Amino acid sequence: QVQLVESGGGLVQAGGSLRLSCAASGTIFEVETMGWYRRPPGKQRELVATSDRANYTDYADSVKGRFTVSRDNAKNTVYLQMNSLKPEDTAVYICEASILDYNLHYRDYWGQGTQVTVSS
Repeated sequence: QVQLVESGGGLVQAGGSLRLSCAASGTIFEVETMGWYRRPPGKQRELVATSDRANYTDYADSVKGRFTVSRDNAKNTVYLQMNSLKPEDTAVYICEASILDYNLHYRDYWGQGTQVTVSS
């Protein structure tokens, strides 16, 4: 079994910063892609940022220049540094990881989500 444990959400004023963390643990051969999605109130889930093992990153246009995704492969952990936060960034932020098990099968895992609220 694999678990993704997120931390770092909270309430912040517009213009502020938060840092999210997500650690993968369990029966893991290798973690491939890790990243963050978010689900704004009343809206569908959307991509925020992802990073593969070579640290190739991809960002939603709405967060480019403000958010930075990074990884610590030794700790199977992904981070999301969020700066210049806006009220429209308010959402549940959900960690996702594509993990290779010891049978060399890939499977996607999702965290429970952490609430980020940005006040104006």
